[in-house]
Amino acid sequence: MKTSGYISIVFLLMAFVSCQKWLEMPSQTKFNSETVFESIPRAEMAVLGVYSQTFNRELYYQLGMGTDACISTESETNSKNQMSNYVYTTSNIPTSTYKAMYAGIEYANICIKKLSNMKGESEAETKKLNMLIGECYAIRAMNYLNLVRFFGDVPYPTVPIADAESFSSSRVSRDVVLDGCVGDLQKAIELLPWYSEHLIDSPERISKNAAYGILARVCLYASGYSLRWDLNSFSPASVSLSRRPDQARITELLNIAVTACRELIGKGENQLLPSYETVFRDLVNGRYNAESIFEYGQYGPDVNESSIGYTNGIYAHTLSIYGKGGPQMHVLPTYWYDFEAGDLRRDVAICNYGITSDNTRQMSAYTGCTIGKFRMTWKAGLGTAINKRDINWPWLRYSDVLLMYAEALNEINQGASSDAVDAIRQVRARAFGGNMSGVGNIPTGYQEFRQLIIDERSRELAFEGWRRTDLVRWGILFETLSQTKQRVIDMANRTGRYAGIDLFRAYKKEKATGFADGAVTVPFIGYASEPDAAEKKRLSDQGYTLLDMTSTTSLSNGVVLSANAPWIVSLFRGLEKNKVEVLPLNTTTIDDNPGLKGQQHPLY
Repeated sequence: MKTSGYISIVFLLMAFVSCQKWLEMPSQTKFNSETVFESIPRAEMAVLGVYSQTFNRELYYQLGMGTDACISTESETNSKNQMSNYVYTTSNIPTSTYKAMYAGIEYANICIKKLSNMKGESEAETKKLNMLIGECYAIRAMNYLNLVRFFGDVPYPTVPIADAESFSSSRVSRDVVLDGCVGDLQKAIELLPWYSEHLIDSPERISKNAAYGILARVCLYASGYSLRWDLNSFSPASVSLSRRPDQARITELLNIAVTACRELIGKGENQLLPSYETVFRDLVNGRYNAESIFEYGQYGPDVNESSIGYTNGIYAHTLSIYGKGGPQMHVLPTYWYDFEAGDLRRDVAICNYGITSDNTRQMSAYTGCTIGKFRMTWKAGLGTAINKRDINWPWLRYSDVLLMYAEALNEINQGASSDAVDAIRQVRARAFGGNMSGVGNIPTGYQEFRQLIIDERSRELAFEGWRRTDLVRWGILFETLSQTKQRVIDMANRTGRYAGIDLFRAYKKEKATGFADGAVTVPFIGYASEPDAAEKKRLSDQGYTLLDMTSTTSLSNGVVLSANAPWIVSLFRGLEKNKVEVLPLNTTTIDDNPGLKGQQHPLY
C-alpha cells in the first residue's frame, strides 16, 4: 500500500545492514523498534544502519555525468546517456536516489525521536547518545541537500511517518528545506565529537569535522542559484534561474559558511596530503588519512553500492590480472587541456590507457580516456568481486573545504581577501608538487577570483559528483556546457586554443605485473602533425607505437573525434536554459504520493 510521498517504510521491524567495513553483523539480523532503543549499543547499530541510505550509484553515475568533464558512452536510447545529455522525460528520471534519501530521512527521524528519549547513566554514555543524535541530524541534512540539488522543492518531513498528520506530502520551498538543514547541522556540531576524540573511529562516520564541512556546503547551495517557480500556481511563466530574494539571508549564509570552514581549518586536525596521487591510492585501498573528512563506506559483499572503480574506473580485459573493468563514463576530450602544464592532478584524474588481455597498458586516443581516480590497478588486490572493488566514495575532502572557504570569502567581500588567496594557493601548490612557479599569480578581483574557483573545483574535485550541481548553483550550467560543446568542435577541427594539440602520440607498450601498479600514465611523444616516413621508422626501431589521437583506438568505447561525428552533434542535445537545471519528478514518484499531484516541474 502506498503510504507517503517520500517512501513507504514500516519501521516497527527494522532491518539494518551495515555497509561499513568496521562493523560486522549478520545480514538478516532484525530488531523490534522498541528493543533497539533500550540500550546504547543496540541504538548505535540502528544509527549505523541509517548510513546505508545516504548513498547510491546514481549520485556518481547518472547524476555525475553531463558536465564539462564527463559524458556517457552508452547509446542515445539509453536512459543514462539521456540523463548525461539533458534529455529529460517523466519516465527516464532515476528514482533510486529519491527513494534512498527519504528512506534515510525516515530512519534518521525515528532515531532522533527514540534517542532523545534515552538517558545516559554516566557522562560517557550521555556523550555517546549526543554523538548518535548528532549523526542523525547531520545525515538528515546531507540527504536533504542531495534531494534539493537535483529536484529543487521537495517534501520535507522532520518527524517519523507514524507521527505525521498525513501520509502524503507536498513540495516545500527549497529555502525552507535548506534553512532547516543549516539548523540540523548546527545542532549536530554541538553534539558531535571531533575526530581526535576517538569516539568515531573512521571518516565513514560523521564527526564534528565533517559536520562543519557539510554545513559550509549546504550554505553555499542555499545562497546560490537554483531553478525556481511559484509553488502556488506552478505556472511555466514563473520559472526562473535565480537566488533566494532575501539578500540579508544570503549574506548570513555565506558568513556561516566562512565560520564553519574557519573552525575546521583552525582546529588543525585535517590537512592536505603532500601528494594528490596518494589521496586516491589511499582511497582505493581503504587507508584513511588527514585529508579525508567523510567517506561513504563501500567495503565488503553487502555494500550499498557495488560499482565504484568499475562503471567509473579504467578499462581492463576480463582475462587480465585485474579482472574485468567496464567503464561507461568517459572523460570529455577537451578536459585534458583544461589542466595547465605541470598540474599533477591531470594524470591522476584522467587515465590515458586500458589494460589488455595480456596486461599491456594500451594508450587511448582522445575519446577513449577514462576516469583514473578509482582505478583497480592501484589496489593491493582484487576486492570482493570485479564489480565490488571495496572502494569508498569520497564525499568531503580537506581541499574542498579550502575551496569553499575561498569562495565564500570572495562572495562576502566581493573580492579575494588574503585568507581566500592563501586557501586557494595551498590547493594549487599541492597540484604542482610544491613548485610555486606553477601556482602563478592569483587574482584578487571578484570576477577573476570567482572564475579561478570555478576552474579549480573542476580540476581538484573531478568526477567526485559535485560538478553538475556546482554549475547550477553558480547559475552557469547552460553557458558552460554550450561553451564546452563548441570547444569539443574546435578541438575536432584543431582551431583556436586547440590549433597546436597533438594529432599523433608515440608510446611504448609496457605490461603491468600486478596490483599496486606504480603507473600513473603512459608517457608519450606528441606530434602536431603526422610524422614523416623517416620518423616513423625511427620510432618503430625504438619500440614505439604511433597512435592517431583522433581515431577510435581505445579498449573502451572509443569514437572518432570529428566535428560532424554523431556523438558530438548530439552532445548536450537536451540542454535548455531555465529548464534542465532541476530534474522533473518521475511519474511513479508522483503516483506514489497524492500530495504531489499537480506539482510536477512546470515545464514537463
